Amino acid sequence: MTYAITRRTLGGTAIAAFAIGGAIGGAIGRARAAGPEEIRVDWATYNPVSLILKDQGLLEKEFAADKIAIRWVMSAGSNKALEFLNAGSLDFGSTAGAAALIAKVNGNPLKSIYVFSRPEWTALVTGKDSPIKTVTDLKGQRVAVTRGTDPHIFLVRALAGAGLTEKDVKLVLLQHADGRTALERGDVNAWAGLDPLMAASEVESGARLFFRKPEANTWGVLNVREDFAKSNPALVKRVLTVYETARKWCLAHPAELKASMMAATKLSDPVISKQLERTDITSGKIGAVQAATIVEAGKALQAAGVLDEKLDMAAITNGMIDASYLPA
Repeated sequence: MTYAITRRTLGGTAIAAFAIGGAIGGAIGRARAAGPEEIRVDWATYNPVSLILKDQGLLEKEFAADKIAIRWVMSAGSNKALEFLNAGSLDFGSTAGAAALIAKVNGNPLKSIYVFSRPEWTALVTGKDSPIKTVTDLKGQRVAVTRGTDPHIFLVRALAGAGLTEKDVKLVLLQHADGRTALERGDVNAWAGLDPLMAASEVESGARLFFRKPEANTWGVLNVREDFAKSNPALVKRVLTVYETARKWCLAHPAELKASMMAATKLSDPVISKQLERTDITSGKIGAVQAATIVEAGKALQAAGVLDEKLDMAAITNGMIDASYLPA
């Protein structure tokens, strides 16, 4: 069977195609206007506020009427949260400020928009019977570390302060939990620790924090993917408003916060108490104070040869931090 294609036929086809295309375009436009079907948020044992958000279903309640689901993703460290953000499998991720800076330098499209804690969550750790007493003693020793995290940055800065570099030690690249295990088994001589695992090693195996410098611990910051924030600015503000509710609840209910952390980590009361003693959650605001700490870390990494010395740390940090989504 053959068909005659006339000008009228082509005209009718074009009109139909235009109508269909317009309908599809309108549907896409309405879908975009409606926002995402889900928001992907991480939880982490180094971010106490995230545990309360998750346990109490606060984000689920906030977005129930919008029919927006909340997907929770566990971050085992800043490196994992940053990896997930870069891959688009997270919309919001918890990291250290300096770790976010390194990721930004390497092209990770994120914005740091909130502070979930000011912690002393990292130090250099060794076994209770170890002869290691100073950073200088690490020369030639095996040191467990999770690359791209605050403990890694802390280690680099500590080595630089002692006139050493990463080349003077034998780095053993492990995720935080495996680093603790390696130290306690004697597979490494030291570990750049992270709470609550670091606190657990102190309490349960007598591990020693032989080098501490609280001011070199960069803030715990919540990051958002830039494209998500640009497309959904109102949703980002709502997420931070709920975060603030959870943070204030944590301050008002320390016993319940501790219980939640114990349940999530399967760690004891003394361990979580030690972690909370060195975790300040009294403010969620991000701005000049956090920027100054992150810039200082960035410059230290430049001096250590980890970051290009030509980079403008202040400009990059100020471009990364965005306080416009904070609740009034």
